[in-house]
Amino acid sequence: MNESMVGDAVTRLRRAHGQLAGVIAMIEAGEDCAKVLTQLAAVSKALDRAGFKIVASGLRCCQAAQERGEEPPMSVAELEKLFLSLA
Repeated sequence: MNESMVGDAVTRLRRAHGQLAGVIAMIEAGEDCAKVLTQLAAVSKALDRAGFKIVASGLRCCQAAQERGEEPPMSVAELEKLFLSLA
């Protein structure tokens, strides 16, 4: 896997990293619970979307390998298992 394969997943992960640092700072500063949880939900969604982007990239990679007559790097069952691990 490389950065060009997963598109904006790395960007999403970097953004989530910054958001998580913000959540930690909010907790340490004694911010309101509702505000903290709202930001934590945003981090969680960003992580989920990055994971789905990576799985989608894996699907495209495997499909392209099959179209070239090559053995895909992962089976459909392996990709499905990875996808379901995000659920």
